[in-house]
Amino acid sequence: MSSLSGHLRSSLYGLPLEARTPPAVAELAALAANRPQTAPIQKPQSLKPKTVSRRSRIWELNSHLHCSIIGTCLSAAELRRLLVRLKVAGIETADEHELHMLGVLLANRPEEGAKLLQKTLDRRHQVTIHQFAKARDDASIAALWRKAITGGDIPGAYWAVLTHPDSSDRLVQKAFGDIHMLSHLMGATNCADLQRMRRLEDENAVLVDKLDRQQKQLHGGFVERDRKIERLTKSLADKIQHDGGSPADHGGDEIMTLRATIADLSRQLASEAGRRERLEQRQKALEEADRARRAAEEERDALRHELETIERGIGSMIPDATAGSMPSLDLNGLAVLYVGGRLSQIPQLRALVEHGGGEFLHHDGGIEHAAALLPGLVGRADVTVFPVDCVSHNAMTSAKRACQQLNKPYVALRTSSLTCLLSSLTSRANTAMMETA
Repeated sequence: MSSLSGHLRSSLYGLPLEARTPPAVAELAALAANRPQTAPIQKPQSLKPKTVSRRSRIWELNSHLHCSIIGTCLSAAELRRLLVRLKVAGIETADEHELHMLGVLLANRPEEGAKLLQKTLDRRHQVTIHQFAKARDDASIAALWRKAITGGDIPGAYWAVLTHPDSSDRLVQKAFGDIHMLSHLMGATNCADLQRMRRLEDENAVLVDKLDRQQKQLHGGFVERDRKIERLTKSLADKIQHDGGSPADHGGDEIMTLRATIADLSRQLASEAGRRERLEQRQKALEEADRARRAAEEERDALRHELETIERGIGSMIPDATAGSMPSLDLNGLAVLYVGGRLSQIPQLRALVEHGGGEFLHHDGGIEHAAALLPGLVGRADVTVFPVDCVSHNAMTSAKRACQQLNKPYVALRTSSLTCLLSSLTSRANTAMMETA
């Protein structure tokens, strides 16, 4: 975490965090700061407090739920406004990750922020809380949760389930697991959303260009028609004035010709009016398509933000492997070589592999580790992985060449995220289990 985040934690209410909190909160602060703890956190007996006749408070819930609550039930803007009200120094310039970690930290401190956090969550999700309050048993609450998952009203429903006085530990664990699995779903749909958005942008650009050309042609036709009518009208008036009589006094052929011309112009006018109406309808359709594209972009940004939030939440669970919050993964002694990536993520990646029973090897792609060490590491590994968005071209080429020479498998990860590595290792572990079966 950045020095600013540490300054925010130490500046909270003007006193150092360690001087103001009991040991349990100090341990949570150490976890938020990525500092090693002096003693392991004991596995909780329950995710919720003992059954009471009122809704649970956030500080009464198990601290492992706080990360998912802050990331799912509150937006970054709402969390920033809450911390501003608490007068946290420097919060206006803090990034979203620092906001999230401070929100998780405050959730366990009723006297210094958790009460205001509880009120904010209750006020934002008041309608959903009232709906869940009508349920009086675990089955009714579970039915409402399934309906919320299907309808997409997840933030309010998640807060209502966790704080409902009649929800069981099993239901709370089920809701927590559903929120966790949403990260996989959003990661799978993110690429499809980007492709669809780019296709809509290309189609919109072509249609807008075509509409501009048609509008210019239509405008030119109207201008030419008006000029022609004006010339004919002036010609008729001049002829009548020159001959000194009314149109009825002149030859019928000329009058018929003028009438035919006027009728033809009227038909052209009606045709152009219909054409203009059709173009206006097409323009409305293009505007609707543009609004749909913007809505898709906003949805994409929201999904990306939610995915990043859940990614950070999963990352914060990695050090607490003893509490059972890690995803199930059985690597059966598989040696994994990770080439490249961000140095700040390596401890989490290592914890993920080692918790699954594997061996984690790392080469930073030539930043500090010599490139000559890469073939030897490939020889020690059972599989080599590298994130294509965070590895040098030379390191990636060298890793592929060494794997091909030693007949070792390699996997190109789409991103350097924790979930991307977890998905790849899970697929490989499942494949290995099927082969052995």
